[in-house]
Amino acid sequence: MASPRAHRATGWAAGVMAAAIVARSGHAGPFYLWSLVACLAGAAGGTAPDWLELAWWSRRRRRWIAHRSLTHWGIGWIGLLAYGYLTLSTHPWAAAVLGFAGGGVMHLLADWPNPLGVPWIARRHSLGWWNSGRCDGLVVGLAWLAALATVAQGWA
Repeated sequence: MASPRAHRATGWAAGVMAAAIVARSGHAGPFYLWSLVACLAGAAGGTAPDWLELAWWSRRRRRWIAHRSLTHWGIGWIGLLAYGYLTLSTHPWAAAVLGFAGGGVMHLLADWPNPLGVPWIARRHSLGWWNSGRCDGLVVGLAWLAALATVAQGWA
């Protein structure tokens, strides 16, 4: 697992990517409102797989589900991302879905190199490259390079 700081930073990168995609699609809205919403939703989605596990209804805030189980399921996040992208032209709030899901996918990508892995399809898969909290700078740097490439492509 990447550190919470790395998840926040990569979530913002995902938000910037989502904002660029929304703007490029022509559905940014007045004053780029929906692009801004997509960016903020991406930042929230970057940490969502972890905070969605917490039992907000209890005082102790324990996990209601095992870590890296349902909330880290790759197919769910990718399906939500596809839904947000495909409905951009029909529903303005799809920008928020796109950003939130993009942040969630970025979270999974940041967790994937860890030995614990991520359940992409049915069971966990790990790249096994490094332990938790290691190489956060590399993960954040790659996320922001992807964001810059997405933004640059949008202006071309």
